[in-house]
Amino acid sequence: MTILIVTRSKDNTAPVLVTRALEERGERVYRFDTDLFPTQLQLVLDEAGDGRLVGPAGVLALSEITSVWYRRNETGGGIPQDLEPQLRRPSVEESHRVVYGLLASLGVFTVDRLDRVRWAENKPLQLKLARSLGLEVPRTLMTNDPEAVRAFAASCPQGVVTKMMTAFAVHDEQKREHVVFTTPLGTSELEDLEGLDLCPMTFQELVPKALELRVTVVGERVMAAAIDSQALPGSRYDWRREGLALIDAWRAYEFPEPVRVRTLKLMDALGLNYGALDFIVTPEGRHVFLEINPAGEFTWLTRNPGLPIHEALADVLTGRAPRRSVAR
Repeated sequence: MTILIVTRSKDNTAPVLVTRALEERGERVYRFDTDLFPTQLQLVLDEAGDGRLVGPAGVLALSEITSVWYRRNETGGGIPQDLEPQLRRPSVEESHRVVYGLLASLGVFTVDRLDRVRWAENKPLQLKLARSLGLEVPRTLMTNDPEAVRAFAASCPQGVVTKMMTAFAVHDEQKREHVVFTTPLGTSELEDLEGLDLCPMTFQELVPKALELRVTVVGERVMAAAIDSQALPGSRYDWRREGLALIDAWRAYEFPEPVRVRTLKLMDALGLNYGALDFIVTPEGRHVFLEINPAGEFTWLTRNPGLPIHEALADVLTGRAPRRSVAR
């Protein structure tokens, strides 16, 4: 029997780490690099859900799949970019639909099901559920109304930050990437909000930070790591601005039991077996939930502080650790 890892060719070392952990447990692993479909990988799927995958990793009968790790999806990435747009667009869309159909029809345990991932990615839903379950969340406004933003900012005495719901970057003339990070809003920025008529944004009250946490949940296992984002001026509002400079400064963190219990309840509500959650620890010791990424990165935390996230994933995928059941 085989565990299917759904990812892409240019993924980082996460699939390698999980594959190694699975093989150490005696499992066969098949890596499905979605960017190779349909140009370099063949998929056969019939009306009964039977079929096979044929690609660089060999031949896999779909009936052999016992569980799936849905890690990344770049289906159609190999379809030539210079193909006429009216042909390329439907080719990519049809390829996505076939892959989604495959995953939906397998009927095996998946970390995590695509429909749950897409639902759980909604930030307003995350904040509402977290708040209802007793987690502290920052006051938040999502809008394209400048006057609403100014009124919101006036009600936040410690200040306001703005952020995007999705990962967003722009490229300059030299094709260098510039990521949009969480950014504080001053008086001049609040006076010039006209761009909101082209793109709504998320605004949150500024929460003082003693530490920032990345909390990774796999099944019922909760693993937390902390970073002192206030150690460098560039990372005070968003540690990712100095991610490389801080990469060796992450430390294991003892997550308080009441917050751990509420976090697991949030995972239950979202129907997820994996999640990467961001928290702020305030100077007073409060734990403020920011967001959850249903497919968030974790590899740097396996190096420092050495969290065994890949091992936990292997245990859940093989049924050696408790799984969260999800209603269909």
